[in-house]
Amino acid sequence: MSDRVIRVGVIGAGFVGSALVELLTDTSRHVALVDAATAPIEVVAIAVRDTLKRRDGINSALITDDAAALAARPDLDILVELAGGVEPARSYIETALGNGVSVVTANKALMAQCGTALAQLAHEHGVDLFYEAAVGGGIPILRALRTSLAGERIERVLGIVNGTTNFILSKMTSEGSDYHEVLAEAQALGYAEADPSADVKAFDAAAKVLILSSLAFGTELTGDEIFREGITGIRAVDVEFARRAGYVIKLLGVAERVGEHGLSRRVHPAMIPVDHPLASVHGAMNAVFVEGTKSGPLMWLGQGAGGQPTATAVLGDVLDAARNRVSGRHDVPFSVDGTLDMVEAGELASAFYISIDVLDEPGVLASVASVFGAHRVSIQSMEQSGVGDEARLSFLTHSALAKDVRATIDELSALDAVDLIGACIRVLDRGAS
Repeated sequence: MSDRVIRVGVIGAGFVGSALVELLTDTSRHVALVDAATAPIEVVAIAVRDTLKRRDGINSALITDDAAALAARPDLDILVELAGGVEPARSYIETALGNGVSVVTANKALMAQCGTALAQLAHEHGVDLFYEAAVGGGIPILRALRTSLAGERIERVLGIVNGTTNFILSKMTSEGSDYHEVLAEAQALGYAEADPSADVKAFDAAAKVLILSSLAFGTELTGDEIFREGITGIRAVDVEFARRAGYVIKLLGVAERVGEHGLSRRVHPAMIPVDHPLASVHGAMNAVFVEGTKSGPLMWLGQGAGGQPTATAVLGDVLDAARNRVSGRHDVPFSVDGTLDMVEAGELASAFYISIDVLDEPGVLASVASVFGAHRVSIQSMEQSGVGDEARLSFLTHSALAKDVRATIDELSALDAVDLIGACIRVLDRGAS
């Protein structure tokens, strides 16, 4: 056991930061923490925006409002960044790494945008940059990809990585409620922000897909734009159609190999069979499904958000970084596979569910069907429901290229007989794992 003390500074004392400090200062866990870190850990300062706010369980003498000065302290061993956002968080982290201080962060937006550069900076200065809590809250999926599956060839990573959207879709499924009704409930319960765009428009999930892809396939974290569809267009009628057909609708983040050197990264709603493991992931839970060449299918399930679950993931990173400080080593950055070519989402084939509100008059079905045929999209089944102003055509297609389906939708939207294009949702093959 080392005689040294690992000195930790924390930026941010919200739900996660407060829970982390509580874990680090829990006297009943002191021996276990020392054993895990191979040295005692001391929290030396906590930077916050409002120093007057009461924070139960946190020594007020540790509170400061100068995060920049904390990041620049020469006596730190580890800086924990939990404030979020790209700036000034990036500047804080760069300062700490440049001074030879290891960094732990839960900042998914920052890591997705410039994780490669930050990891290289950490490597150049012989320190660690860990970010387990950036994906999946308390689920240790990044550690599994980085260590346990480091020698495996990963074929696909498929996940429910946003708790807000999963809560909304789960409630729509179980109660038959419409999107806006459940969104309001999610906001009232604190699952969704007043401006829910990051969640419901899939920006949050897209950042997490980029991070998962970097560890599973060796792609760079440089703020790439990937294909992204949110859940704002999904209606109760779509959820009910899926139920009758033996599916549930989930927002999926996907990174998967296409052929030998292709890779697809995307986020979109999908109908998945009710017997798929991800179909039973309800509420605000997250789950990540990994398929390896040798290991086969594996799944991690747990709380995808919340102060205490996320803080446990942050704590695990702090302990890893502390052990490395004591031993005088650091983890090397993830490797980059320069042979991969990104495959556009439009070039991928899938079955689709398409819902169209139409005028209730003769000849409409024939005109709609002709558009499908013109774009080489074959109809597997069709359901007609409603009358008058609520007439609706719902289709399941055979496998078709997404770009052909997009062209079909564009032409259908221009038809006089079409009032509204509802949902257009990919259908996960029942034979897929």
